[in-house]
Amino acid sequence: MKLVSIPVLSFLTILSMPSCQTDIAEKQITHDLSYHHDLDNNDNFSPDGKWLVYDTRTDDGGIAESARIERVNIETGEKQVLFHIDGNAKWGPGAGAVSYSPKENNVVFIHGLSHSTQDNPYQQWRRTGVIINDAHPNVPIYMDARDVTPPYTPGALRGGTHRHEWSGDGQWIGFTYNDAILKALEDSTGQKRNLRTIGVSKKIRPVNVEKNDENVSGEWFSALVVRVVSNPKPGSDEISHAASDSWVGLNGYVTPTGNRQMARAFLGTVKDRNGKDVPEVFVVDIPADITQPGPLGPLEGTDDDFPMPPKGATQRRLTFTANTPHPGCSGIVRASADGGQLAFVAKDAKGINQIFTISPNGGITRQLTECASDITGNLRWHPDGKHITYVYEGSIVLCETGDGAFKERIQMLTEPSEAAPTNLIWSADGKMLAFNRLVKNDGGMATQQVFVLNVP
Repeated sequence: MKLVSIPVLSFLTILSMPSCQTDIAEKQITHDLSYHHDLDNNDNFSPDGKWLVYDTRTDDGGIAESARIERVNIETGEKQVLFHIDGNAKWGPGAGAVSYSPKENNVVFIHGLSHSTQDNPYQQWRRTGVIINDAHPNVPIYMDARDVTPPYTPGALRGGTHRHEWSGDGQWIGFTYNDAILKALEDSTGQKRNLRTIGVSKKIRPVNVEKNDENVSGEWFSALVVRVVSNPKPGSDEISHAASDSWVGLNGYVTPTGNRQMARAFLGTVKDRNGKDVPEVFVVDIPADITQPGPLGPLEGTDDDFPMPPKGATQRRLTFTANTPHPGCSGIVRASADGGQLAFVAKDAKGINQIFTISPNGGITRQLTECASDITGNLRWHPDGKHITYVYEGSIVLCETGDGAFKERIQMLTEPSEAAPTNLIWSADGKMLAFNRLVKNDGGMATQQVFVLNVP
């Protein structure tokens, strides 16, 4: 990666600059301090921009103890329960990590397997994606099929999906994934096989599987699109872990040949020449037809290996930090709306976490921020593709992506706070930014509440 060394500014200096002052007022829209309202860094605005959806996870139990998916009206504060699990326990099933479709009044979220028990609880490899139309609460549509009974089924997976994200056209859902078959093999052999990877689903046709407590039939066809291996060759582009992913653009990106290509960007963990793990930025091109098996093996997988990517799925490494003084990338890799640039976090020449951008076609990496200390992360592109928001020293910062001086490209949207904002998300029209902040009740317990900013 090419790192740019430019003098940095102290936070106090930034706050004193006129270009960074703001009169934007934040508004708290949830107020029940007895439970969390967690946006989970997803896409939480309804298509009309009037509602925000969230889960109710707990600190101790996480998503397993979240029994409800709710939404709140931004103007009135009215709350509605979209999904409720009767009798949910600390071991699940659980419902969480919810996102709205950009095109329809549908939400998608993690649902632990219905037959979760204390002995067989919610796990990364025991969950699926469920869709709810907000006009029909508590009527689940199971998105991805799950089949852990040999022979396995093309279009079904054998584990658990997570962090579901709709594509800009609403036709695809991307996710991260863990495999139950390989988890069992890992437990029996002691060799690391439960590797996180990435998949996609498309509403091509329903996938029906043999019914039992562990299997689920689904309405969408699913495939894994990224190849992971237990022991990558040092110095190679093989990866052992794929996550921190998102769609590239609202409708893909433009390739060097002028074609528009659907893709997901992500962090893939390679090994450097000394065998040390290093997360790097990758992109995987996704074919329009995910029903055809590729050269690596069957879509449904085997007893000792993953479901394999479909024909035409191609993953490429974009960053090469492994042999630099400050190796590795972090944060969710986020793309501009037109798909032309990917943003991620990496260390600059001084070892400070900054935001960098790169084209999905590869090439030169550009350092966007020049902060005096580590940015916290929470990167989100403004829909105009010319600004990025992030959290820095307790404040939300808006940064223009142009070539001007850094101090002239930034604006503080919130004052610094001890409870730093998290889970930033822009409305589709770019006029409102939503986020979480911890708020304490009279007993001192802090819960995630939802706030919004109206941004001119």
